[in-house]
Amino acid sequence: MGAETQTESSAAHVAAMREFNRFYTARLGLLNRRHLSGEFSLTEARILYEIGANPQITATTLRASLRLDAGYISRLLSLLARRKLVRQAVSAQDRRERRLTLAPLGEKKVALLNEQSAAQVGAILDAMNANDRDALVQSLATAQSILTRERTPPVRIVRVSKMDDDVLRLIDEYYETIKVTQRDTPATIKKIIQDGRSGVWLAYLDNQAVGCVVLKALPSMSSAAECKRLYVQPRARGHGLANGMLDLLETFAHDKGLAWIYLDSFDALKAAVALYRKRGYVPCGRYNDNPQATIFLRKQVSKLRPDGVAQASDEA
Repeated sequence: MGAETQTESSAAHVAAMREFNRFYTARLGLLNRRHLSGEFSLTEARILYEIGANPQITATTLRASLRLDAGYISRLLSLLARRKLVRQAVSAQDRRERRLTLAPLGEKKVALLNEQSAAQVGAILDAMNANDRDALVQSLATAQSILTRERTPPVRIVRVSKMDDDVLRLIDEYYETIKVTQRDTPATIKKIIQDGRSGVWLAYLDNQAVGCVVLKALPSMSSAAECKRLYVQPRARGHGLANGMLDLLETFAHDKGLAWIYLDSFDALKAAVALYRKRGYVPCGRYNDNPQATIFLRKQVSKLRPDGVAQASDEA
């Protein structure tokens, strides 16, 4: 197939999708100012539906799933809260997050929206014969599968070989988010990168650096190192980046002949501590003078299998 034919084919595909979009949005009344001729815009109705279908969903997850601007969805959530439709509460696991639930009035409104939407779609389907209905539903499922597969962003994690702006930006973002008081200087981070038994890993989503983790040698324990600065930007969570970075960090430590990885945290970071415990980190005594730390954990990496899974151990 020549370049000219490929261009024509691509243009034809674009035109076909645009034509269907115009037909579909008009057919379902999505161009109306108010969804289903009611009191909500389509975006407001969708937000209420998602919260009702996923109680305790975080604002970050909701924004990512609907692909909305952070400022825009924040304003809509505030509006819905003032109308006593949505409740927002600070997450007990991560105080940076807000968990969303429907208020009783919101539940009533969503029930009515669901009833109206089902009636609208039901009327469209009732005008078809059984074979056409089946064909339509199967085609929609195929389209959703293809579009979902296409929008899955590429993920990669690398151990950096030199200091760059992404390293400094993400570590500084971590400092500000966690309100860290004891901070490494850029010179210290550069030494960690250059140290053959330490390292900094960055996680990339859609070729943008969105997460980091640091492995730092512990001078007081030659057979151990410390895991520090594990961070994933809120917009990039849900893609397994934290686990992926820890997998590479732990495998690296094992391959370098280290026996233990230590880390510290504090009580408010419940989600992070739960992640560490799930990965096999166990409580240990204080090993540093970090004034913010209240939790101290370690993991034996000398017994990792080649696949990165820890072998059975008698260590507590």
